Amino acid sequence: MSETRIVRDSMGEMQVPADALYGAQTQRAIDNFPISGQRLPQPFIRALLQIKAAAAHSNADLDVLDPAKAAAIIQACETLLADPLLMRHFPVDVFQTGSGTSSNMNANEVIATLASRTSGVSISANDDVNAGQSSNDVIPSTIHVSAALLLDQTLLPTLRHLSRTMRDKALTVHACIKTGRTHLMDAMPVRMSQVINGWADQIELNITHLQGLQTSIQTLGQGGTAVGTGVNCHPDFGARFCAELSRRTDLRFHSAAHKFAYISSQDTAVALSGQLKTLAVSMMKIANDLRWMNSGPLAGLGEIELEALQPGSSIMPGKVNPVIPEATAMAAAQVIGNDTVISVAGQSGNFELNVMLPVIASNLIQSLTLLGNCAQRLADKAIASFVVRHDKLQEPLARNPILVTALNPIIGYAKAAEIAKLAYQQGRPIVDVAAENCDLSRDELINLLDPAKLTEGGV
Repeated sequence: MSETRIVRDSMGEMQVPADALYGAQTQRAIDNFPISGQRLPQPFIRALLQIKAAAAHSNADLDVLDPAKAAAIIQACETLLADPLLMRHFPVDVFQTGSGTSSNMNANEVIATLASRTSGVSISANDDVNAGQSSNDVIPSTIHVSAALLLDQTLLPTLRHLSRTMRDKALTVHACIKTGRTHLMDAMPVRMSQVINGWADQIELNITHLQGLQTSIQTLGQGGTAVGTGVNCHPDFGARFCAELSRRTDLRFHSAAHKFAYISSQDTAVALSGQLKTLAVSMMKIANDLRWMNSGPLAGLGEIELEALQPGSSIMPGKVNPVIPEATAMAAAQVIGNDTVISVAGQSGNFELNVMLPVIASNLIQSLTLLGNCAQRLADKAIASFVVRHDKLQEPLARNPILVTALNPIIGYAKAAEIAKLAYQQGRPIVDVAAENCDLSRDELINLLDPAKLTEGGV
């Protein structure tokens, strides 16, 4: 049996591992919630530690907390933030009390223990570390802070990188013309650059929409305490706290004028998740286009060749699969599922408190992380590195009967359809069949049916 120590809370004594920094309330949560084995993710815990440090600093400024205690609490938070191995002291399951009280008290206990040991001053988890706070404003604020930091520092930069990579790639393949497809069937020709710029437009529109949510996600209800009224909290705490947190994170946070909505609801998190779902849909579309264009290399479209990253089969030698687009599609599916969970959780704001906060936090952070990581890999290991197979573009393009669409204004739809059907039946280039079945000269037909001109639109 491992060594233990005795700790106490308002409900009595508990045994915890001797080397654990947490206390009785954390141990009760460990015992009560052996549900998933999933802990709240590190970005959430790190944001929670930043909040505790900013709260201690603000409380000291407002003469609510002894400066020596505040300094010890801040130093403890800095120590925890600097050493990833100390994350083992935050073991509480995602599926816990809906307010996240267990995770808030986990942080309070760990910080209090570490601060007391290093300073020699007795520091209380509730009275000192949690001064002017409640789980009910701390956990919603931590959701916003962790999401805001991931959005600003990870997701948006990788999306901009993905967009730039697409624009750069489009320039290099502008001369490449391919058969367009609608309903997975041959359609009018398009330039490869038009396809890729279309993807870039999707990503940039998502960037714009995500940026539009930044002010909302950087607005905090901290200072509302239990129900939004700010009981047991200095009236200037919210503003002072946001100023200090902004200084610590280099990201501008704002104190909500009225705290009630930020405690009773998670509408901003739901809105952000909805936009992440839209981004996931965009990325799945792009990933599937890449998979189709890469398919083959002999029996599929084979229009491009993605970078070979690993063997594709345990039984078929030489097989290589589109692993980055596949991973992206799976991650996108997970994000879409996460959004459903967050939507259901978001409506669970019963009167003055939402009671599904931990699962909102976990899913939102996972979605932000997955999309950021996939955007980086998609840019570097799929878009930037694929090679165009020119022969696979040119042959079907020359034989594509749909090119006859360009003749509609001259010979009419019915005649053009007749020529297209003959070309399909005979398996011959459209220009040859058209030359035999209409009054236009071959030179006129070559000019009218030029795929490059048809990518420019017009009549």
